[in-house]
Parts: sequence; C-alpha cells; structure tokens
Amino acid sequence: MSETQPGEAKDGQAVTLTLAQQEIAMLVKEDLQFLIPLIKQFPKCYWIWNHRSWLLATATEHLPAQTALQLWQGELALDGKMLALDSRNFHAWDYRRKIVGELERLGNKSMVEREFEYTTKMIQSNLSNFSAWHNRSQLIPRLLEERVASSEERKKLFDGEFELITTALYTDPYDQSLWSYHQYLMSPLDPSSPINAKDYARNTAVLSPVTNADRLAYLEQELESIKEMLDGAEDCKYIYQALLEYSSRYLEVDAGNQTVTTKEMTEWLAELKKLDPLRAGRWHDLEVKMNL
Repeated sequence: MSETQPGEAKDGQAVTLTLAQQEIAMLVKEDLQFLIPLIKQFPKCYWIWNHRSWLLATATEHLPAQTALQLWQGELALDGKMLALDSRNFHAWDYRRKIVGELERLGNKSMVEREFEYTTKMIQSNLSNFSAWHNRSQLIPRLLEERVASSEERKKLFDGEFELITTALYTDPYDQSLWSYHQYLMSPLDPSSPINAKDYARNTAVLSPVTNADRLAYLEQELESIKEMLDGAEDCKYIYQALLEYSSRYLEVDAGNQTVTTKEMTEWLAELKKLDPLRAGRWHDLEVKMNL
C-alpha cells in the first residue's frame, strides 16, 4: 500500500497525497518559483508562459483536483501582479483566460462576473488597453447568457458600454484600441453582418432583438457624437473612418433621412485621403462603393 501524507486542506478536511503526488507537487512548485524572476525580467517571452502552463497542466493531470485548484489560484494571483506591472501585456491577458478556464472547470463555478469587473478596473486605470477591451468583448456574451438577460437588461448593458467607450474616445480619439471596441458595439446595428444571425440564434448578441428603429436611433446617436469629436481632433483619421462606415450603414437602413449628407461624406473622404495617403487605393474603393 502507498504511503500517504496530508496535503492542503479543503473546508477543514485535509487532502491526502501519496508520496509520489507530494513529489510532483514539490517539483511543480519549485519550478514555478524558479520562473518568477525570469518572467519578471522577460515578461513577453512565450516559452516562459508556455512552460508555466505545462507545469500546471501536469499538476492537474497527476494531483487531486483541490490541490491543482490551489496551484491555479496562485497562478491567477501572479498573473494579476504581472498585469499590475504592465497592464497591456497581451501574454498575461491570454494566460489569464487560460487560468480562469481551468479555475472554472476545477471549481465548477463561473468567474465571468468577477472577470468582467476586472476589465472595468483595468480600463479605468488605463483607457489605452486593447487587451482589456478585447477581454471585455469576449466576456459579454457569457455574461448575458448566465444572467439570462432580458431585452431590457441587454439594452441597459449596451447603453452603459456606449457611455463607457464614448467617454474614452472623447479622452483620446487617436487610440485605435478604443475604436475597435466601438466597432464591436456597433456590430449588432449592421443588418448585413453575417455574425448577427448566429449570435441571435445563440441569444448572445449584446442587443437583441434589434429593429430598424433601434438601428436608426443608435446610428443617429453615434454619428452626432462622433461629429462632435472632430472639434479639436480634425487630424484624427479614425474619426473620419468611423463617420464614413456608420454613414454607409445608416443610409442602408433609411436612405431618405438627412442626418448625413453626400456633401459631408465627400468632405470626410477627402480629409481621409489627405491624412492617410498610403491607403489611397482603399479610399478610392470606398469612394466607388459609396458612390461619392
């Protein structure tokens, strides 16, 4: 019979580890500890992150679930410290998603609400955090599913996200990561998007259902808001790109409305050509497509 010794406690009860498991746990912990100064010195080295992941996967395979869970919890704390040092380290963000997935599986408990709040905290401390905005967009569909969100609750979240990103854009309209998140929010308002049908079927679209009246209201709201951003940021190409893209969608929904005019769109495109001459072919194609 294998010799055993008590391991980490769970709710007051010790987890029993065999001597072989104790040795595995010790080796894994020692190697994880050995890598800490290295990962601090080289925080964007793929292979250090990969090796830590392999160590924890090995521990998960050979150790009791509770022991492995505690190792992953420790790794989440380390990842948080790494992101405190560099909040935009995409290696740490990618690794965090892996850690959270394992913690949810081993602990049989969702962490989506906690992680959503974490992205809010990271965004508030640094608006220019593409990884935090991206992670937020990945969490929202699950958040809606787990909340069993009604149409009204989806709209409330949708409006709140627009308020958050609009504040960020007025702070720094030159930040491409902010416009990427804005495009994500605008995607449910595009009736021709191939993603919408799948999202609606899964009931994970941020805004669902979406009527043409909804599209018009939000597109008008965002077009007016983005026009105001031009005051003081006339050399920001992202503003002109957004105005042209959303104007095109707006005209698809209701070409008879005068919220945007052909004259305005022609002027925006002319500015875009001046600000970004290296993409002259792209802007020419856009000109033909929009018949300007």
